Amino acid sequence: MIAEPLGRVLEATGYLENGAGAAATVTVAPSASPGADAAERNGAGAVAPVTLAGSGGHARLPSFDPDVWWRSDPDADRPGVGGVGLSVYFKYVDEPRDAAVAEWQREIWNRGFSPLLWLVSPERIDLYNGFGVPGGPDKAEANRLDTFLLVDAELTRLDTLAGRLAMETGQFWRLEPRVNRDTSVDRRLLRDLDRLESVLTDAELEQGEAQALIGRCIFAKYLTDREIVGARRLKKLCGHADLADVLEDPTAAERLFEWLQETFNGDMFPPSSEPAPVPAHLEQVARFLNGEDLETGQRSFFPYRFDVIPVELVSAIYEQFVHSATATASDGNNAKKEGVYYTPLTAVSLVLDEVFDGLTGDETVLDLTCGSGVFLVEALRRLVRLKSNGGTPTRATIREALYSQVYGVDISEAAVRIAAFSLYLAALELEPDPRPSRALRFKPLQGKTLLVGDALTIEETPDGRTVMADGRALKRFDVIVGNPPWSYKGKAGTAARRAAGSLAPLQPRGQSLDFVARARDFAHDKTRFGMILSAMPFFGRSSTTIAAARDSIEGLAPVTLVNLSDLTGWLFPKAGMPAIALLARHRRQSGDRMTLVRTHWSRAGERSHTIEVAPSDVTTLPIASWQRNPGLFKAAFLGRRPDLLLLDHLWDKHRPLETRLAEEGVTFTTGLILGNRRRDAAFLRGLPVVDGRLKPPFPLFGDDLPRFDQPGAERPRQREVYRAPLVLVRQFMHGGPRPLVRVGEQDVVFTDAWYGASFAGVGAEAAYLVAGILGSALASWHFLMTGSSFGVWARRLKLKDVVALPAPALKEHVGLKEGRRVAELVRALDRLPPDAGDWGEVDDAVFDLYELGDADRIIVRDGLFRAGWQWKVGRERSVVPADLDDLRGYAQAFLGMMDAWLSASNRRRMRAEIYDLASDAPHRVIRFVLEDRRCPSVVEIVRPDGPLRAVLERIGERTEARIAEALVGLRDLRVHGRDEVSIIKPAARRNWSGVCGLEDADLVVRDSAHGGGRT
Repeated sequence: MIAEPLGRVLEATGYLENGAGAAATVTVAPSASPGADAAERNGAGAVAPVTLAGSGGHARLPSFDPDVWWRSDPDADRPGVGGVGLSVYFKYVDEPRDAAVAEWQREIWNRGFSPLLWLVSPERIDLYNGFGVPGGPDKAEANRLDTFLLVDAELTRLDTLAGRLAMETGQFWRLEPRVNRDTSVDRRLLRDLDRLESVLTDAELEQGEAQALIGRCIFAKYLTDREIVGARRLKKLCGHADLADVLEDPTAAERLFEWLQETFNGDMFPPSSEPAPVPAHLEQVARFLNGEDLETGQRSFFPYRFDVIPVELVSAIYEQFVHSATATASDGNNAKKEGVYYTPLTAVSLVLDEVFDGLTGDETVLDLTCGSGVFLVEALRRLVRLKSNGGTPTRATIREALYSQVYGVDISEAAVRIAAFSLYLAALELEPDPRPSRALRFKPLQGKTLLVGDALTIEETPDGRTVMADGRALKRFDVIVGNPPWSYKGKAGTAARRAAGSLAPLQPRGQSLDFVARARDFAHDKTRFGMILSAMPFFGRSSTTIAAARDSIEGLAPVTLVNLSDLTGWLFPKAGMPAIALLARHRRQSGDRMTLVRTHWSRAGERSHTIEVAPSDVTTLPIASWQRNPGLFKAAFLGRRPDLLLLDHLWDKHRPLETRLAEEGVTFTTGLILGNRRRDAAFLRGLPVVDGRLKPPFPLFGDDLPRFDQPGAERPRQREVYRAPLVLVRQFMHGGPRPLVRVGEQDVVFTDAWYGASFAGVGAEAAYLVAGILGSALASWHFLMTGSSFGVWARRLKLKDVVALPAPALKEHVGLKEGRRVAELVRALDRLPPDAGDWGEVDDAVFDLYELGDADRIIVRDGLFRAGWQWKVGRERSVVPADLDDLRGYAQAFLGMMDAWLSASNRRRMRAEIYDLASDAPHRVIRFVLEDRRCPSVVEIVRPDGPLRAVLERIGERTEARIAEALVGLRDLRVHGRDEVSIIKPAARRNWSGVCGLEDADLVVRDSAHGGGRT
């Protein structure tokens, strides 16, 4: 039984329904009784630890016992599933006390994945920022976001801000900017450790030695905070009961480090890397552990509790340390050269959630580029959970998995040492009682299951021959995971890779697929793969790139690919290319199709560091279709079914622009490259110059352009390339999704910032016609759907993208009314800076030229909107709540498709009812009603009687559907009733575009053909 005030609050905010969790994301604790824990509810003391869903699903909160909690990942409690989904905790207290509230905040903050704590008392609800750095009892209110009274109006306000639907749709992150991972425990601890490292290196300690010292001390802090080494034992070992006191005594510190080295077999702390403790250095670490600000010298509340911080966070923090050390190595920015990037726990969870689904726990796991072991740590935890069937694991179970089931290779010895450190920590955390001295004794991992060496040749090293080979054959593993280097090392690196004699096709730039090919050497027929890779080879258009990507996909089928391109900015902020996750042989599906998963940028994802995937973001693509037309691959990721159908239509009806231009003797080429200036370019002197520095609007006629004055160029091109009339297309988009296209009626030198085509001998009308097509929304949409760079990372067009655009025959259409109209409009725009309305006219003329129907025009115009998501302004616009105009456009597109379907009988129509909900409601709802009338379909705006919750309840009652239970996360619902269907989606504008209306209408027709239902 839940305390009445708490139950009332959670019923009003959608977390509970009739006293139970309203959806799979909500869990009610067995101890949530108003009488059972009175002392705890009053903040008077602690209760027994409770196991909660969290990272790995089994971390413990020693003194905080919530009554109810919400978890963004409802599958996290299944054995073998971990994840780093967000948690919100709800607790009833008769009267909150500052000391208890401060400690609860501290515990929740140290867990790292809890944005909110709700404390409900008889008259109010206090919301606390779970990512806010905690203070002491005197600062318990510092992280309080707001207070709400237990009255209906206040509960409605709370529901809008942080109710279940607001959390699951991400609306909370739009409304509450103060909650941000910038202040979370991992970010704060990394900053503090970076500062500590700087203080130590300023005190003349080498960076590697500084990191080793910090590692030893953090590990010791972990052991003492978790009372694995209690105060009595610490005093017996070192003469002091407090770790900070130990570190201020060099003799005691040396004894502590010797004990750590002996206990952990030198894996983490080899003697050669352990200089004698220097008092000044130890003093700085002691100051840090005492909560002293190392810059100001002021002592404050020490926020960290290593008995709570998940081991994965500690491992991830030290992985960043490894990358920091590599990046400042003597050979320059080595980490960047190697394409080595810190792997966030979000990405690790994404991969392992998939590849561990359905495993037994007896499998072996390999990471060929393990870094500090973030994949291996989480794999170990999941293996142990599976082996224990979700129960309490035995020491024998844990050690068996540690010593014989997780293997890692890395070229960095420091990384391998930290991987051992991380695995030992994870094993200790999994122990039901790790305090006896024998529990701290581990066999060495380095040289046994953790190897230092190059993954591509590891079996040729002494340790590798022992570990990675079984006689003459290589060892085979059941699961292979990792985040291999993505880097491109130039022509020399490519030559070296080719010289290595790989049998697999090599991607021309970068090496991430090399590691996929190498991983296959250690695989058997049922090995599961989960790897984070560069996305570039999958979206490239060159034959060698496509061959390398195909080899990986066909060789590992069935394959799932998760496009992370839109998230790379926060997921891998230092990477120079987009990311993709390759997951293989983990799902029971046909090997002749690949599953493609879209991910979208959102405020919630960027600020909480979570990856959002809705069921509607998952699609499939036949491998044969991709082989036949590589352009479909990207379109299947970024587009929807109507996009694919329109692409097929255009490709069938028209030939590529390259072919159409060749019919007229015209060729697009890249402009002049100044470079080393070794070739004669004097023949171009005096001509106007268009280079990358010019920004629109600018003329391509008159005397306003600078003149070419260079004697030479690396690639000057032939003089004929610059003959007027010219069509120029800027390589990089400038400020928006339309390509920058200009026509020059006089000879102009253009640099390699541009692609150009001379229409000398063909005529200016054809040039203006081509310019209109290339500057239209149709071109932007096609480049987004099929371009090799634009839409996945760079705001750039490649020449192959430009000339692949389907185009009508120029000679035939330049004289037709539609062709003349396009040319006339572009000629007028070339002399005045065009606005959106001007380009809208050009778009309509191009649509007429291509004979596009109404639905096709909706698709293309929405394509221009979607292309705009590559800029911050466009991304922000895509996630703002849809307004009535957006919903009306969606409804009209939906009805247009349905009218075509109903026209066969000509006896019925559909009426759309758009519910005019509050602008900050987390969902939008449109009801479509089938009527026995022959008049045209209509769109009506309906003012609902009550808020969103009341609307959903009435739909559920009318259709006998459990809406609250089904409406989880970002899920879309199509709820069918008798002669009606209601569409319910998160409010973000991108869910309510016209192309979504077309797709949803098609899905409703399919639902009807299969007997209706809800999705």
